[in-house]
Amino acid sequence: MLRVLGVDPGTLRLGIGILDAEGSRYEAVAYETVRISKKLELPKRIQRVHEAVLDFIRRYQPAVMALENVFFGKDVRALVKMGEARASAILAAEESGVPVVEYPPARVKQAVSGNGRASKIQIQQMMKHLLRLKELPPPDSADALAVALCHLQTNRVRIPVR
Repeated sequence: MLRVLGVDPGTLRLGIGILDAEGSRYEAVAYETVRISKKLELPKRIQRVHEAVLDFIRRYQPAVMALENVFFGKDVRALVKMGEARASAILAAEESGVPVVEYPPARVKQAVSGNGRASKIQIQQMMKHLLRLKELPPPDSADALAVALCHLQTNRVRIPVR
């Protein structure tokens, strides 16, 4: 079995999820969207990201952490904040000895939906379908699960079932 931690970093909403791969089957072990108060100063929000990622690493012991590369956009301040949240998540993985892999957003979307320009709702629907979830995961959680699944599919992980 291989366990992957997927992270969709943000300073207000952090998507985080754990996928297990066994044979050709994937299972969502846990996922959540951590909501971080706007009222907190930025350093406290970044600390909250770090703590949440560390907590998931300690609880679930993933073999690797996957996240999206920073994408380019119009809002430079939002990109900087996302970069800070990514750095905080990467630091948590590094402190825990968990390797980090990164994928471009279009590659993640292509890997899980067949469309490199898939919408948020399409990613949510694909995660529900592919992982046999009972309900649609929240957008940030779906993105975290998608990047974890992208890692598994990109590397064609096929673990023999015992």
